[in-house]
Amino acid sequence: MVAAAALSLGLAACASAEAPPAPARVAAVQPEPRPAAAPVNPERKRLIEAFGGAYRAPATESFLNGVLVRLAQASGAAGQPYRVTLLDSPVVNAFALPSGDIFMTRGLIALADDASEIAAVMAHEIAHVTARHAARRAEFEKTAALFARVNAQVLERSQAPEEAEARSRLSIAHFSREQEFEADQIGIRNVAQAGFDPYGAARFLTALGEWSAVTASISGAPSPNRPDMSATHPSTPERIAQAETQARQIGPPGEGVTGRDAWLAAIDGLLFGDDPSQGVVRGTLFIHPKLGFAFEAPSGFTLENQSAALIGVGEGGAEALRLDSIPIADSTSVVSAIASGWIDGLKTTGVETLQIGGLDAAAATAEGDPWSFRLGAIRLNGRLYRLIFAARALSPAVDQRFRASLESFHLINARDSALAAPQAIRIVAAGGVDTAETMAGRMAFLPEALDQFLILNGLERGVALVAGQRYKVVSQ
Repeated sequence: MVAAAALSLGLAACASAEAPPAPARVAAVQPEPRPAAAPVNPERKRLIEAFGGAYRAPATESFLNGVLVRLAQASGAAGQPYRVTLLDSPVVNAFALPSGDIFMTRGLIALADDASEIAAVMAHEIAHVTARHAARRAEFEKTAALFARVNAQVLERSQAPEEAEARSRLSIAHFSREQEFEADQIGIRNVAQAGFDPYGAARFLTALGEWSAVTASISGAPSPNRPDMSATHPSTPERIAQAETQARQIGPPGEGVTGRDAWLAAIDGLLFGDDPSQGVVRGTLFIHPKLGFAFEAPSGFTLENQSAALIGVGEGGAEALRLDSIPIADSTSVVSAIASGWIDGLKTTGVETLQIGGLDAAAATAEGDPWSFRLGAIRLNGRLYRLIFAARALSPAVDQRFRASLESFHLINARDSALAAPQAIRIVAAGGVDTAETMAGRMAFLPEALDQFLILNGLERGVALVAGQRYKVVSQ
């Protein structure tokens, strides 16, 4: 289960398709319990569950809490009950609630290279809270809606619905972009007042943009760094330029504390990438050690393990798949389950009884406009695993890809278990003959290993490593 979202400082490469929704989950993993004294906050609970649950890393949490105290004092908000919650997601994201709750994914934690960079992220989120951005945006949206009603009902200046919606969306997006710039400016000032290097914000934003590009390259998706005027965040180059300008106004580089060694010690052993307990994506292969199965998507598909299902997109968005699961009673046959109507408004036809890897299974079709669907179902350990394959244009080749994927579903084997081994950040000292290439060689199981090593360590290509200096590598 890996949730993807794009919130206040988020990085997400999203691919959408008009595939049908389904209510079930592939991996039902409960988040870590909160202390009994913590107040129950439904929004907080929902966010934690959406990002795979809370992630426990005592050394990292202790370090972050120390940074948080310094930032809160520098921002003049020492009385605000801020707290950090780590989220069990490899997505690079951070966001805050007006309550003072700050959420950071372990994907973001891994990307930050020193204390000043992580302080910049936290200061940015504190700035959103202290500047009341959430409340101001809500008020702005209400005002925009009021003006629309006045134009239509009082002044009789009607607009086409799509034109009115577009104007409102663009104006609200611009307002949110201004909030992001403001939070960056406030955050950088507070980082400097707390004694950290104010240039950490620009370095982290640079890593953010590079990480976005390399992950897009790995997945085959378009780069999300292209400017988009309707986006709710300024493009990364804009933010980097402003962050550097703001830092130069405070002082020259090299005067603030980076705290790199202490930060690296605090994140040594941090889980990296997918959590095996929630299922892992390895290229087009999805492996779930806890539930005991593996599944292969068609070649060229990009997979994302979300909180509700495994989602895949291929052929430039012309094909999509979804794999989820629901309980199934022993008395219910797989054939009757697949014929029960998974997709609202579409009739299931051509139901076929199958055996896949010794498991009871079935296949069927459902026609829609503009999508056509191929359905598969497999019974395993009291659950029905449902594969929905959608295509805009059906052909014998499409049917072959669907059937091959469905028939790839199998009980986990030794090779799968080895591929699903957990990955973690390890801090190692460079030897006298080490280069970026030799260090990246330790991460050869990762795609684009050299690029990932360079970005994780804030390095430029071709720059020599320093013997004895510690660097982040990913190990299995």
